[in-house]
Amino acid sequence: MTGSIDIDGARLLRRLDDFAAIGATPAGGVNRQALSVEDRQARALLADLAMKRGFRLYQDSLANLFIRRDGTRDDLPPFLIGSHLDSQPTGGRFDGALGTLAAFEVLETLEDYAIVTDRPVEVVAWTNEEGSRFTPGVMGSMAFARGHILDEWREIQDAEGTSLRDALAETLAALPQAETRALGTPVSGYLELHIEQAPTLEREGIPIGIVTGVQGTRWLEIRVTGQAAHAGTTPLAHRRDPLLATTTALGALYASIMPEDPEARFTVGRLSVEPGSVNAIPGALSLTIDLRHPDAERLARIEALTIAHFQSASDMNGCMLETHRPFDVPPTIFSESIVRQSEQAAHRLGLPFRHMISGAFHDALYISRVAPAAMIFVPCRDGLSHNEAEHVEPAHSIAGARMLFETLRGIVCDESAGET
Repeated sequence: MTGSIDIDGARLLRRLDDFAAIGATPAGGVNRQALSVEDRQARALLADLAMKRGFRLYQDSLANLFIRRDGTRDDLPPFLIGSHLDSQPTGGRFDGALGTLAAFEVLETLEDYAIVTDRPVEVVAWTNEEGSRFTPGVMGSMAFARGHILDEWREIQDAEGTSLRDALAETLAALPQAETRALGTPVSGYLELHIEQAPTLEREGIPIGIVTGVQGTRWLEIRVTGQAAHAGTTPLAHRRDPLLATTTALGALYASIMPEDPEARFTVGRLSVEPGSVNAIPGALSLTIDLRHPDAERLARIEALTIAHFQSASDMNGCMLETHRPFDVPPTIFSESIVRQSEQAAHRLGLPFRHMISGAFHDALYISRVAPAAMIFVPCRDGLSHNEAEHVEPAHSIAGARMLFETLRGIVCDESAGET
């Protein structure tokens, strides 16, 4: 670090252990799904730590949790750092939690050294980033960017029949010490630390990824309708087989999209055959396809190619094709100024880094629509995430927190006011 100022790495590692105990699974992961009892326990622990340090606590109507340390100009919008605390049902202990707890460590370090900032700094724990219990994911940051909660979200239910409305009310009531804040309060910027969730940094032996953007994503829902018929008596010339049409299209797409473009991602996530009988030709087939690419024009061409292959295969096999695009997020480019501050911080710390495009969604994606935003990645063992075996080396957790702190200092410290 510059001078004698440093984060407390041992304190950060202890906090990671403490929070990993909330919702701990026998295999070493966590089950701390959004707005659950375990999620509320993690929020309560973070709130208690914050209040013991004299920080102010806020919640908005979607239970996004904010911890505020004032600056010299409290009339200026705060700069946000943070991530999320919720997990997958069999999630890892670092996804989201590392970014949130490293951000809190940064806030404590500012307080430890009485460092003056020119504006407030706030740690945020976004609600329901994972989307495992209530769909969609990144719900908290999405609502924050829009400034309101979508009406249809309130009646969304989890697998047990609990509505988002009720789970949200219980979560908000569980932190009466937090002041209420309007959803979408202005912010001056946002920086998020996260595990990479891919093997690139570990494979290349680089401790820091400076994330310059998020690739675009389109989801397709495809239905191919043919004609159900007897498996034993229907000859090929009389078959209208939607599964044959689908496998023909998928064979061509799997052989071309990703092999020809290393930046492209093509994934079939769900596939359902009707009626699903062992001795019947299917009458219909439904599937979902996840398409991703960092270039918007290329992503559009991949979508067009996908639909064209399905249309051709459907026509060839006497089937009807229906397509629907339920989700479309264009590629996002992060703030050049925050990326530049991150580069300068890495140089000051002597940490090797590489620029990266995120292949996964993160809260920074939506916050970048209302304020300058960027991300920092640290390596994750084997790139394994959303898994109880998820692991980040202690040294990498600490390096990520140091990067977060040093980048923030470059953005919000009022050097003319000095440090004590």
